[in-house]
Amino acid sequence: MKAVILRELGGPESLAYEEAPDPEPGPGETLVRLRAAALNRRDVFVTRGLYPGARAEALPVILGSDGSGEVVAHGSEDAGGLPPEGSEVVINPALYWGDDERIPGRDYRILGLPDDGTFAQLVKVPSENVFEKPAHLTHEQAAAVPLAALTAYRALVTRGNLQPGETVVIPGVGGGVATFLVQLASALGGRVFVTSSSAEKVEKARELGAEGGVTYEDENWSRTLREMTGGVDLSVDSVGGEVFDALLALARPGSRIVTFGATASPKVSLTMPRVFLKQLDVLGTAMGTNREFEAMLKLYSEKGLEPLLDRTFPLEETPAAMNHMEEGSGMGKIVLEIPS
Repeated sequence: MKAVILRELGGPESLAYEEAPDPEPGPGETLVRLRAAALNRRDVFVTRGLYPGARAEALPVILGSDGSGEVVAHGSEDAGGLPPEGSEVVINPALYWGDDERIPGRDYRILGLPDDGTFAQLVKVPSENVFEKPAHLTHEQAAAVPLAALTAYRALVTRGNLQPGETVVIPGVGGGVATFLVQLASALGGRVFVTSSSAEKVEKARELGAEGGVTYEDENWSRTLREMTGGVDLSVDSVGGEVFDALLALARPGSRIVTFGATASPKVSLTMPRVFLKQLDVLGTAMGTNREFEAMLKLYSEKGLEPLLDRTFPLEETPAAMNHMEEGSGMGKIVLEIPS
């Protein structure tokens, strides 16, 4: 099969497009012929050795967490209840979560390191992580959904307990997960507001269901946002830094803040009385379970939702796709077209 392989650390230019052995599914595994894959910042971080487990001794590895395609074969003799051969499927990249839905277990990992991932014509994954593709989505659209939409769904529903009519703030719209947060929060009945460095991205968020937003060019953006929202019931943050403390100021008493990232800074200076005097819940989250993945796909089907796509690149141009991601000029998911 053709695959994009990372053989040494050194950034996207270290990736090689070459032949690799076809994977063979073992018991409890399913082989999928991929039609499309999608990028995540995780992939870029791995190429630079900036992701946990991204070490020279872990290489070579095929990157990629998101993918959509068709079932080729199941490794188990008893494939009852599994999507039949030839059926169109999408993969949950959160592998081996475990029995406790509150937290992942010891064997948990994300597809694409240490296991070979979706930047290839074929991939084998645990059969329990293979789900029927929503019929209204193309393979390119379906490939864009898994990691980001699963993270967004768990943040909003399981951890954030979003209720219809509540006001939601999503900082840093433009990033992959943030666009899914806007779309899903709106579909779940939330009043969605965003922040961004770009007025164009705020406008694009409106098209996804946001009611309004502000840009960081406004020095008093948090005050402006408070006037727009009247107070916030749920904030879902991937920015961290000074933005996180601003979210505390925006929060209504008894409200929730869910965090899953810190792109601005992992260290945060907080005005602590805002937390305890307002009786706030601050909740961490990351990825999600197979049950949540299935529920997320059902929501996409029932609401007819379609993910926002930025650009599509051929698989052999994966380094260029990663460089485009790092530029940050686009909005939505970057997709790789897998050759037949």
